[in-house]
Amino acid sequence: MGDELRFEKSDGVATITLNRPEALNAFHNTMLADWAAALHECQLDDEIGAVLLTGAGRAFCAGGDVSTLGAVEGNAALHIGDYLRTHVHPVGRAVSALQKPYLCAVNGAATGAGMDMALMADIRWAARRAQFCESYVRLGLIPGDGGAFLLPRLIGMSKALELLWTGEFIDANTAQHLGIVSRVCDDAALVGEMAEFAAQLARGPRVAIRLIKQVARQSVNCDLPAALDLVSGPMGVAFNTEDHLEAVVAFNEKRPPRFRGR
Repeated sequence: MGDELRFEKSDGVATITLNRPEALNAFHNTMLADWAAALHECQLDDEIGAVLLTGAGRAFCAGGDVSTLGAVEGNAALHIGDYLRTHVHPVGRAVSALQKPYLCAVNGAATGAGMDMALMADIRWAARRAQFCESYVRLGLIPGDGGAFLLPRLIGMSKALELLWTGEFIDANTAQHLGIVSRVCDDAALVGEMAEFAAQLARGPRVAIRLIKQVARQSVNCDLPAALDLVSGPMGVAFNTEDHLEAVVAFNEKRPPRFRGR
């Protein structure tokens, strides 16, 4: 990994830090490739139980660094489409394939594709100074990194279109009210508090946590009878794990369970 995307592992948690504070953590192609690779590694590493994403400095992410795109030659529509598919979208696809908790500590401004990248997380917490903006419309563009898919599912179509059409900035408290983030923390405390939450998840029954993520994602797109059918197989898997057996013994012995954490 390059210096502009830090990838660290500790206590069962992998932390990905966007590390271009002088550029408000705007990402370029090398960062995107490293980001996707880090996510793939997290999926395959049995020692990792949760993944935490954040930014260095006063911003979370200002989206893509347009200064690194270079001149567009030939058919611009094909060029931009190929750029998104080749460089930007692999991160979203890697997020979609990640079966472990993916948490985002939004430490500052998240704009354009930076906001979209935050929306991909399972859980988002924000610093009080954080701001959010789907800024594409300000440049006469459309969301290119999943914003038009993710935002309506979080806050409803009407409010999502309002934010997408106006490019309005909203603060952390408004983002919490709308459901974009679930918690607002003091600026200095955000990353530490979310890291502890990530470690708590990593210490938990990992098979059950992964299966909960799986069935919750799939249940969003089906009715209740289908959702009830959906859990039958995963419940059988969870029932036969060592973590479940340990939880039963701990309950009978009136003590906290000691999960293996993997």
